[in-house]
Amino acid sequence: MLSNSEIESLEDILFAEPWGEDALDFFGLHGMVCASVVGPITISTENLFMLATGLDELPEDTVPPVFKTLVETLSNGLAHSLDMGQALELPEPEDGDPMNALENWCAGFVEVFLENEEAWLQDNEEEVAELLVPMLTLSGFYEDEDFQRVRESEKLSQQMADAIPDSLTDLYLLFHAPD
Repeated sequence: MLSNSEIESLEDILFAEPWGEDALDFFGLHGMVCASVVGPITISTENLFMLATGLDELPEDTVPPVFKTLVETLSNGLAHSLDMGQALELPEPEDGDPMNALENWCAGFVEVFLENEEAWLQDNEEEVAELLVPMLTLSGFYEDEDFQRVRESEKLSQQMADAIPDSLTDLYLLFHAPD
């Protein structure tokens, strides 16, 4: 996993000019990397950079090398944990609002899902949809009445948050474990 200084380096890149206003924070990026690891399609570092910063195309000097290295380290660590049968732990904010960090994480995860929705739902649509409920609910992307009711309830939000590690494991096994 990444050290605090490595996380700060990633956020320095994410919040840099000219894309900093539209960029996700570390929690959102972590969600994107998780979705890339557990999902059916591995997203390239370049595409993760564009998604995380809201860019339509890569800048001329391409992706900063430190971003590429740290995202690959994060991705490899997550995949290794899953391969070892360990549940993924979501990053905890040092300070601030843990539910806001969780919402940002879920938003990043859901953004990768939406970019590749067809591939995610291709073979096991019902099961995948069910496993995505916690992330979809807590992402804040959907104004569905049921999702809003869950987000407004501390108890229900916590239940959804607690379900995420198992959902990630199940998604990973669904897409990556041989039958």
